Amino acid sequence: MVLRYFGIRVTNLDRSLKFYKENFGLKKLREGKMYHGGRWVLLQDSRSHQRLELNWYPQDSPFASKYVPGEGLDHIGFKVANPEMAFRKLVAAGAKPALTPEDKNGIRGIYYVEDPDGNWLEIF
Repeated sequence: MVLRYFGIRVTNLDRSLKFYKENFGLKKLREGKMYHGGRWVLLQDSRSHQRLELNWYPQDSPFASKYVPGEGLDHIGFKVANPEMAFRKLVAAGAKPALTPEDKNGIRGIYYVEDPDGNWLEIF
C-alpha cells in the first residue's frame, strides 16, 4: 500500500483553498463535484509531492455532519526553514495560535496553529 493523499472536511472551500495555497504554497492539481452536491479540491506540495484533499459537503448531503474541529485528525505537519518566522506569518494571516515552544506543554522548535476550520497544523 502507498499513501497517496489525505482529505479533510472544510466548512468553506474557497476560504480553505486560499489559506493553503497562499500560506503553504500548495498547488491545485484538480477539483470536482460529488454526486450529492459536494465539492473537492486536490492540492499538492511541489517539493515533497504530498497531497491534501479539501472536501466540502452541503447541509443536505448524506456526508454532512456537525463539524467538530479535528474530528479524526490530530494534525498535519509542515517542515519549514524557520518555524518561528512561519508561525508569525501564519498568525498574521489569520491562523489561530494553538501551541508554541514557550507554552507549558510545548515542544522545543515546534509551533502549532489552527487553520480556518480549527484543524491543527504543526510547523517544524
